[in-house]
Amino acid sequence: MLKTTIAGSLPKPFWLAQPEMLWAPWQQPGEKLAEAKRDATLLWIKEQEQAGLDIVGDGEQSRQHFVHGFLERIEGIDFQNKVKMGIRNNRYEADVPTVVGKLKRKGSVHGTEAKILRAATGLRTKFTLPGPMTIVDTIADQHYGDRVKMAFAFAELLNQEARELQAIGIDVVQFDEPAFNVYMDQVREWGIDALHKCIEGLTCTTAVHICYGYGIKANNDWKQTLGGEWRQYQDTFPHLARSRIDQISLECANSKVPIDLIGLLKGKDVLVGCIDVASDQVESKEQVAATIRKAMEFVDPEKLYPCTNCGMAPMRRDIARAKLHALEQGAHLVREELRK
Repeated sequence: MLKTTIAGSLPKPFWLAQPEMLWAPWQQPGEKLAEAKRDATLLWIKEQEQAGLDIVGDGEQSRQHFVHGFLERIEGIDFQNKVKMGIRNNRYEADVPTVVGKLKRKGSVHGTEAKILRAATGLRTKFTLPGPMTIVDTIADQHYGDRVKMAFAFAELLNQEARELQAIGIDVVQFDEPAFNVYMDQVREWGIDALHKCIEGLTCTTAVHICYGYGIKANNDWKQTLGGEWRQYQDTFPHLARSRIDQISLECANSKVPIDLIGLLKGKDVLVGCIDVASDQVESKEQVAATIRKAMEFVDPEKLYPCTNCGMAPMRRDIARAKLHALEQGAHLVREELRK
């Protein structure tokens, strides 16, 4: 019980990409880049194993961004002429590519990374993909003319990719949907249905990650406007509880999320964020254990998975490494308590 895992991204080594930033430029050209991506992936698999995590990922080492890393191998998208667009309900602006034609996979998107991950560890593995609502919130459209229609077109491609990941031997396929904390009405109207399209035919464990975003200034500033309690989950969790998704990953540590909200996810596995990705302060094992104990008041320990709040891509490597160790050490404390 209390199996530990990460939400998704981990910091890239300086020899792979510019450190401590999103959309970090690659530091290597051509074939050297492919080798550097592989080396960084293997490095972080080993780091997760050494920290004692139970379910490991590739740390998204081969992607500049969790959304655009998937989009780069999709036909019908113009990356050459990016446009500036407000995303997450205009929380911040980003230079994004544009959909200019019918969407289609050029081939496997993340198969190579998944094979590296599967071959490198005997532990259970998790691979992350962007969710369809978050994709359409992070790309411009000059073809579909309808946000929902475009989202379902992406959902079909995500399903193709997820089926391939399952065939490779990935144990958990997770869809990242930070947009679920922004467009709550749309989650109810079509977001859950789009996720169901993503998981059609899958027999592996499926997960969705919802959070308050990376630890960057725009997200941190937004959090300051949310008041004394962050209750966005209250609108989405009941719909997710009725969904066919197996696991829900959420932010909890050092936040103003009322912990009792996870009780709305009855019947689901809950990946409870016990590590704050918006702070360089490394949690103590006691702090992690305290978060887990609070969560156990509302979720049975058999269905609770201590996790990070969100991705750690913009963080210093040494801090991220220390936080992974704290995550497992805190979970170990609580496991020992439960055995007594």
